[in-house]
Amino acid sequence: MSWGTGSLATVGYREFPPPTALGDLVECAWVVDGPPEAVRVLPDGCMDLMRLDGRIVVAGPDTTASVTPRDGEPFVGLRFHPGVLPRMLGVPASELRNDRVALTDLRSGLPRRRTLTELAAALASNEPRPETAPWSLSLLGHVTRSLAAGSGVAHVARDIGWSPRTMQRQCTSVYGYGPATLRRILRFRRAVLLIGDGLPSTEVAARAGYADQPHLHREVRDLAGVPLASLRQESNSANRSTQLPSGSATVA
Repeated sequence: MSWGTGSLATVGYREFPPPTALGDLVECAWVVDGPPEAVRVLPDGCMDLMRLDGRIVVAGPDTTASVTPRDGEPFVGLRFHPGVLPRMLGVPASELRNDRVALTDLRSGLPRRRTLTELAAALASNEPRPETAPWSLSLLGHVTRSLAAGSGVAHVARDIGWSPRTMQRQCTSVYGYGPATLRRILRFRRAVLLIGDGLPSTEVAARAGYADQPHLHREVRDLAGVPLASLRQESNSANRSTQLPSGSATVA
């Protein structure tokens, strides 16, 4: 889940290195602050543990952009590598797809008034369920990288010794959707990074793995909810105004 905002120069999004103890699980820590503004969220294949309006919320894997209202209180969160948070929660990612759920609705017995890092460490200490953790963390990373590189389901399944049917079922539980959708979202995430770097659309399409430039335009409109030109303008403005890491968020 990558954040964007409804206002250009007034809302800040910043990323920070993951907590040292959670480096194998967490991509980054982040904060969204500034005056009240609606926040656009872009799909990226990840799930987040975040504090919103005083509540600890789990953000499920998104399949398209969404808009989240913010009343002025900062949003803070931990973004987990794709497929990691479901194994910590013991809840299939498909049950959380396109949803935001209070952590207390998913797990009981967690002490209150703990930091996100402490909560994540407590979740990580639990024995994972086979349904949500069919692979080791290293093999999970291998599957994610293979699909991000555009490898087909049959190839990845053969590589790890499973059937394509089993691979399809496991991906839905681990990532929240099948491998084809995951490839599509990870490709879009790669394109957003390249757009944020200021590359021309033709080069973005080629380097991100799209068939051609019109294909890129269609996918950006479908997944970001705005035309590519608008996404580029918002990304460039965000990088100038809020010092965002390239591609991490856009201003909508």
